[in-house]
Amino acid sequence: MDPIITIRNDRYVIPIKEEFRGNIKGFIHDISSSGSTVFIEPMNVFELNNKINNLKIQESIEISKILSNLSSLLFPICSELNRNIDLIGILDFIFAKAKFANSMNATMPNINNEKFIYLEKARHPLIDKSTVVPIDIEIGKNYSSLIITGPNTGGKTVALKTVGLLTLMALSGLHIPAKENSSIYVFDNVFVDIGDEQSIGESLSTFSAHMFNIVDILNKLTSNCLVLLDELGSGTDPVEGASLATAILEYLNKAGVLTIATTHYQEIKNYALVTHGFENASSEFDIENLKPTYKLLIGIPGKSNAFSISKKIGLCDEILNIAKSYLKQDSIDIEELLKNIYDDKIEIEREKDEITKNLNQIELLRKTLEKEVILKSDNELKRIDKAKLDAKNIILSAKEEANSTIKDIEEIYSNWKMIDEIDLENLSDAEIGKLVRNLRNYSIKNANKLRNSLNSSLTSIVSEEIVTHNPHFNKNMLKVGMKLKLSNFNDPATIISLSGKSNKVLVQIGSAKMNIDLQDISNIITDKQLNTTTIRKGTNTNLKSKSVSTEINVIGQNVDEACFIIDKYLDDCILAKLKTVRIVHGKGTGKLRTRYSYFFTQ
Repeated sequence: MDPIITIRNDRYVIPIKEEFRGNIKGFIHDISSSGSTVFIEPMNVFELNNKINNLKIQESIEISKILSNLSSLLFPICSELNRNIDLIGILDFIFAKAKFANSMNATMPNINNEKFIYLEKARHPLIDKSTVVPIDIEIGKNYSSLIITGPNTGGKTVALKTVGLLTLMALSGLHIPAKENSSIYVFDNVFVDIGDEQSIGESLSTFSAHMFNIVDILNKLTSNCLVLLDELGSGTDPVEGASLATAILEYLNKAGVLTIATTHYQEIKNYALVTHGFENASSEFDIENLKPTYKLLIGIPGKSNAFSISKKIGLCDEILNIAKSYLKQDSIDIEELLKNIYDDKIEIEREKDEITKNLNQIELLRKTLEKEVILKSDNELKRIDKAKLDAKNIILSAKEEANSTIKDIEEIYSNWKMIDEIDLENLSDAEIGKLVRNLRNYSIKNANKLRNSLNSSLTSIVSEEIVTHNPHFNKNMLKVGMKLKLSNFNDPATIISLSGKSNKVLVQIGSAKMNIDLQDISNIITDKQLNTTTIRKGTNTNLKSKSVSTEINVIGQNVDEACFIIDKYLDDCILAKLKTVRIVHGKGTGKLRTRYSYFFTQ
């Protein structure tokens, strides 16, 4: 019916319509589910199919031989391969643990030898980490039995399972979802009785199922065990159940076993309050919203809050009042006492959290201030070192200048001394005049050099006297009108205003006004320092500038008289730092112009 060849039972066949099956001789290997098509192996391809099958059998035999030979080649290293397989399994297990720990943000717990459990911010590993509420729980140091009470759906069983699972995870070499300083002891066994194991087939009620597990635990008990019991003593008469549960807890406590149990019995709460080695804990519950907070409070017994929850749900006051009348007054008083303690505990916890938050902020501020003080101290030490180095360099420079000046003075003196060795009587007037002019030029040149060197050294020393080590200034030390030396400016600054709460001071430098930080103040300039600096730095020049004219007239003077007057005038002009002056002289022979040609501009 179709121009195709298919395979049935490893043999090539063709599909034929049912009504034409008699037209082709062969073997029928299959029929379609509708029965309209049959798959026939024609007789003329029967032998070909047999040959193909024989070849496949031979191929299979050959493959078996090859695999057998390859396997025999690996036999000498069989032990090495087995070890490699074991190592691969160990590595895979290690990476699986690491991946699992990373997915839970887990940490490595401390393993202690003092038989105690301390879990901080512990999370149930099977609850979504975005919704799980971390708990803090401790047992084994001050008490060995912890009794957790509180309302239903309050998180008691979750806390129990969290401790058990995290302990088993740690004992299995896994990281646990808790903070890093959590600690766990290596127990011989972890025994657990959680859930309702009642069975009709086994004729076990809720109470008998619990007791069956507890009896099995007591038979296998050692002192290095952790026992977790949920709803201890439930499922039977409350009076008898409470008495039996108290006896079991007392037995476990005397055996030195770490025990965590949940219960609703008032008698067990009271027993834990007055018995050494026991401690109460409670699961916090929001009465207003009828929601558990899942926060575990160590040291305070919890309330079941049956009346409050029933009233919030809508149970009428008449029934609630009748129920309360059946309670003994002692029980009511104890409940009220526990409620007050519970409320006080919540308030204390809130205050503790607030105090912890404030302490953290204070600690952060303290560390910040310490860093700032250290940084400022380092800066001050660097400034002191720099000031010392600058002072040393100034002293060395001044010493070099002084040595150079002494050398120049000695050279000038030696040149003048040479005059005594010259026989002036045998020299002509022209030669004497030339000698005098050369000596005068040499003296003026060296005098100017000497004067500039001394002024430079003096200016550096005076500047160093004012720019000193920057103390820790505050606004109480400053006053309006004070003169300040700033680290970033050469000119002194005058304080204009000290207003404002920030560490800013409004100052004026020349005609400019600006706000500067207190840390930019190098020093306070006293009136004496200011006057000394002004006199040393520029007063002589300013006075000379005021007294020296920019023009001199030597008309009518002869050459020698004019040279003497002009030399003195030029000397004053150089000291006054005048760049351009005018010398008015007669025409004459031009000797005076030639004499001072290097001063004149064309």
